[in-house]
Amino acid sequence: MAQTARIVGKVEYREGDGPNIAIRPGPVEVTQGLNDVTLSWVDEETHGVAAMPLADFKRYVAEGQIRLDA
Repeated sequence: MAQTARIVGKVEYREGDGPNIAIRPGPVEVTQGLNDVTLSWVDEETHGVAAMPLADFKRYVAEGQIRLDA
């Protein structure tokens, strides 16, 4: 089940062994799995998707970098 949230601080993800990539501030859709979370967003005509471990997502929420919508 998807939930909406807002990126309000520095949130990064990593694709494979590559460098950290920042997710731009703004609204995202959050889909939580057993061990990870998928964030998706749209910037004009560009659609972005990022997966991160559930522990990282919970840390970002606890630190206030991601705000979950009610």
